[in-house]
Amino acid sequence: MSSEFTKTLFFYFLLFLKLASSPALAFTYLGFGGANLSLDGISSIASNGLLQLTNTTFNMQGHAFHPAPFSFKSDPVGKPLSFSTTFVFAIVSKNPKLNGHGLAFVISATSNLSTASPTGYLGLFNPDNNGNQNNHIIAIELDTIQNPEFQDIDDNHVGIDINGLTSVSSRTACYYVGSSGSFQNLNLNSGEPMQVWVDFNSEEDMQLNVTLSPVRMPKPHQPLLSSTVNVSRVLLDSMYVGFSSATGNAPTSHYILGWSFAMNEERAEPLDYAKLPPLPLDDAKRGTSKKLTILLPLALCSLLLLVIAPIAFVVRRRFKYAELLEDWELEYGPHRFKYKDLFQATKGFKEKELLGVGGFGRVYRGVLSASNTEIAVKRVSHESGQGIKEFIAEILSIGQLRHRNIVQLLGYCRRRGELLLVYDFMPNGSLDKFLYDRTAPNLDWNGRFQIIRGVASGLLYLHEGWEQVVVHRDIKSSNILLDSEMNARLGDFGLAKLYDHGADPQTTHVVGTIGYIAPELGSTGKATTATDVFAYGAFLLEVACGRRPLEAEVPAEQVMLVDWVLDNWKKGEVLATTDRLLGNDYSEAEMEMVLKLGLLCSHPMAAARPSMRQVMQFLNGDAAPPELSLVQWSFSNQYRVNSSVTISTEIVSS
Repeated sequence: MSSEFTKTLFFYFLLFLKLASSPALAFTYLGFGGANLSLDGISSIASNGLLQLTNTTFNMQGHAFHPAPFSFKSDPVGKPLSFSTTFVFAIVSKNPKLNGHGLAFVISATSNLSTASPTGYLGLFNPDNNGNQNNHIIAIELDTIQNPEFQDIDDNHVGIDINGLTSVSSRTACYYVGSSGSFQNLNLNSGEPMQVWVDFNSEEDMQLNVTLSPVRMPKPHQPLLSSTVNVSRVLLDSMYVGFSSATGNAPTSHYILGWSFAMNEERAEPLDYAKLPPLPLDDAKRGTSKKLTILLPLALCSLLLLVIAPIAFVVRRRFKYAELLEDWELEYGPHRFKYKDLFQATKGFKEKELLGVGGFGRVYRGVLSASNTEIAVKRVSHESGQGIKEFIAEILSIGQLRHRNIVQLLGYCRRRGELLLVYDFMPNGSLDKFLYDRTAPNLDWNGRFQIIRGVASGLLYLHEGWEQVVVHRDIKSSNILLDSEMNARLGDFGLAKLYDHGADPQTTHVVGTIGYIAPELGSTGKATTATDVFAYGAFLLEVACGRRPLEAEVPAEQVMLVDWVLDNWKKGEVLATTDRLLGNDYSEAEMEMVLKLGLLCSHPMAAARPSMRQVMQFLNGDAAPPELSLVQWSFSNQYRVNSSVTISTEIVSS
């Protein structure tokens, strides 16, 4: 007997022992009564066999795994095996208008996920291990929260996750209708049972298909997601299968009604819907009979209310959506939004739609139902008296600006004591999040440099490229918004002023944010292009150094960023001021140029600052910045304001 034959025989003997000791290659649960599942967290099995992963308890998680692992590899070479599964789930929210976190079907190297976060990580990961290649987790997420951190497409989507919650493929929840040849939307948070099929074919280019449909409907011919996924490095020889969910801050229950799974050439057995346990009745249905006995004696009163209610409804509705509309506003018709449309777009200005809060108002995300367009709505308090007409005229003039680095102002609405400004929606939010929020991804130098150039291009357009001069007056990182491709867009024109080219700008209140206000504003009160350049200089140093222009909790010599950078420049150690998060991964030549340009733009004397056209030439390499003079200038007194000038209460510490 040859040695090769002996080795082959020994290999198949070991394989036989392995298969003999491993669990069955398939299982089906029509309800989970008596099922030997591995449960943890707040997951439980009801008396009728319904698997409840989570209940309405805040910030909790639940897991349910098949107790024995499966072999996902066919041989020592490591080729993954095919598998298929189908399950019926339901997501029931105590308040249908508030989405809890979703649930996920999971293939994991371990059934112990107790270290996962019970909030935004679906009970799978935590901030420290999300995205770690050593997790060895494949998940099909049914996600009802849009989390920009994970680049979620919306708050109602299905995604394929590999070792982290940034999906390799995702799509809004929907199912294929064969008769119409199109996809029909589904609401994951509807409380209605739905069915998912997950099929992985290792023989056909590692194709992973995910299909979704309402319950009791045959499996659609076309999957919702179809993606080629190389799982060879993710799947280990022994893996567990199950489900995971987390509640977060919304009271939501996640249920699994039935589950079928099969390995290798087997196909997951279809589920018999008639044998699945029912979902629990909500409080309203549970108490129907009791309420009926109470309501019968009140039938006559109800009949009277039916007569009064329509009248009250109309009056209440008109009051709810009441707007301010004066004769002079009729000329702005195309730019005037209805309050009702904005109210519905933002889901009633719910806190979950809140994008941010600043000194000039609260900003909400919205979707206009008529066009399915995403918008950002800023609510600003105002007094409907003298000056509001001029303010709106000026705002709508700014709405005519068209530039790739400027957020488009779409229009406005007035209601009672507030003004609502409507902008294009920027999915990546504001730049300051990436500079200071340590939960956001670090922004590398190439990304920062492109943002710096983009803001300069937008400012050049405002100062020289439009029919009037536009002075922004509030340039800072929190007003730099980032689109889906991380391109910089200058936003928030609530303080902007316009004047004709060649004209002398009018004196006005000193407004802006401390740390970005040019020193001459205190004596002249005139906002000019040079005051914008000063703020841009502070912004340059902010992006390069990763800290705000003024900070209290630092050594005394570093409180004022511009003085600190200047001192280090004079000592020949200017690169010591760069953001530590960048490490050494940046161009020293570009960094020195940006820091030098930040100092030039921040010069205390307005006449010594470059124009934005010169700034663009420096950034594009078309001209070299002039050498810094080593005269002993200091910026420490630049924020002193003449006592005869009132600083607007709109100045906000960043």
